[in-house]
Amino acid sequence: MTGDPAEQREQQLADLLAALADRAQTGAVIDLEELCGQHPDLAEELRSLWGTALLAAAAGSSETRVPSVPRRDDAPAVSLELPHRSGDYELLEEIGRGGMGVVFRARQLTLQRDVAVKMILRGRFASASERERFRAEATAAAALAHPGIVPVYEVGEMDGHPFFSMKYVRGRTLAQRLADGPLPARDAAELLAAVSRAVEFAHSRGILHRDLKPSNILIDEEGRPHVTDFGLAKQVSTAVSLTRSGAILGTPAYMAPEQAAGMRGEVGPASDVYSLGSILYHTLTGRPPFQAASPVDTVLMLLEQDVVPPRVINPRADRDLELIALRCLQKPPDLRYPTAGSLAQDLEAYLKDEPIAARSGRFSQVLALLIRETHHATVLENWGLLWIWHSLVLFVACALTNALRYGHFEERWYYIALWTIGLGTWAAVFWWLRRRVGPVTFVERQIAHVWAGSMIAIGLLFFVEILLDLPVLTLSPVLPLIAGMIFMVKAGILSGSFYFQAVALFLTTPVMALLPDFAHLIFGLVCGTCFFVPGWKYYRQRARCNG
Repeated sequence: MTGDPAEQREQQLADLLAALADRAQTGAVIDLEELCGQHPDLAEELRSLWGTALLAAAAGSSETRVPSVPRRDDAPAVSLELPHRSGDYELLEEIGRGGMGVVFRARQLTLQRDVAVKMILRGRFASASERERFRAEATAAAALAHPGIVPVYEVGEMDGHPFFSMKYVRGRTLAQRLADGPLPARDAAELLAAVSRAVEFAHSRGILHRDLKPSNILIDEEGRPHVTDFGLAKQVSTAVSLTRSGAILGTPAYMAPEQAAGMRGEVGPASDVYSLGSILYHTLTGRPPFQAASPVDTVLMLLEQDVVPPRVINPRADRDLELIALRCLQKPPDLRYPTAGSLAQDLEAYLKDEPIAARSGRFSQVLALLIRETHHATVLENWGLLWIWHSLVLFVACALTNALRYGHFEERWYYIALWTIGLGTWAAVFWWLRRRVGPVTFVERQIAHVWAGSMIAIGLLFFVEILLDLPVLTLSPVLPLIAGMIFMVKAGILSGSFYFQAVALFLTTPVMALLPDFAHLIFGLVCGTCFFVPGWKYYRQRARCNG
């Protein structure tokens, strides 16, 4: 742990939120106000971060269950007059403190060696979930015998306080080293390669760390890194999908998007790979990939924005290490390195001046990247049923337009009323129905603005015809061009599969021009299908998630 107050505050927030998640998994109802009363200095950020967890869950689910905590009286934190002797240990000085634990440098008397002793911050007053989490940390670390992981020596109780002792690493944390600025490229690669090997070892033993960050990497006097603080470690289950805690677990600046997404995300080894990439990014730039004025703003940036390339921040950053970091920081887990070991291999290849896997760009990979979903695509689950209805409304509007044309109705205002007032009313109903589903995300607002612009453009086509003295519906072949451009925007923001809809609509324009008597029926069929197919897909996907 580090003694930096800002780092301690961030760690305390992470630990408190993790404790909320532990309690949420029991099915109890969370009394957030009670917790805020116990930590008034953190109350605002606790409310914001917990709210963000629920917002992230609501973005992909129509229901969000708010858990709660059994009430208990305020409990004092561990406070000992140092030096303090208990059993085989003499506590000498406090070297770190977080939201759940406090770490002391101690002397183990029988073996005459310095050790680090970690105790629960609330000691004998700790809740059952805090004790369980503390035991889980000790158990996880004790099961990992690796030179890059701080070993646990003993687990027990000291004066009624649960504790475990571990190797005392003389040196400083990576966070303290990064306070001086970015690391030289080879130093960063060597350090992260060693850390990645240690994390891969933990994964091979079925342990996820889930809170990798610079302050949890200790650098000894020989410059070797050691991974510590398995307080959020999770045992991997091969029989079921990985954790869906319903709350944010980890430190916002370094956590993976699926961790920040709470109930929406599935946390696995790729989540630790993302955190390793965040640390590498920090070593290259001197700052985390995402940082904002508050943890909640950091989480929102993590969920909705793409990372700025390291060389934009630090032009002297190594190009190959930038590519390695950016591959780790892909929001879809399957685009990252498949394992921490493969990340270590790429870093070791860099150190040997060999080609790195992050530079590979086969045509099949490029094509797959072009048409895949982006990390924003989950919002489409909120639109699935609405797009099915939209396809029906659009086809009916086109069929009515074709019927009016077939009946030789030449009065423009019939068509103007149908395509402006009629579809404008449907747009208002559509948006009202969408808001009932749950909170509207930033990306959805962007898409809504583009859609609104297309509707205005379609309405103005009638007035262009008037200004040019053209017969009504002469400019109708422009409709699929406008709709195709909207799907091009959706392809860039939501899913590359929408390029197929865009192409289909662009090809519809000449067909409409050649067959004016059936132009609107053709447009209604093609455009309606372009909405119905993804609408049905994401409607079923949402139904499976809710089920």
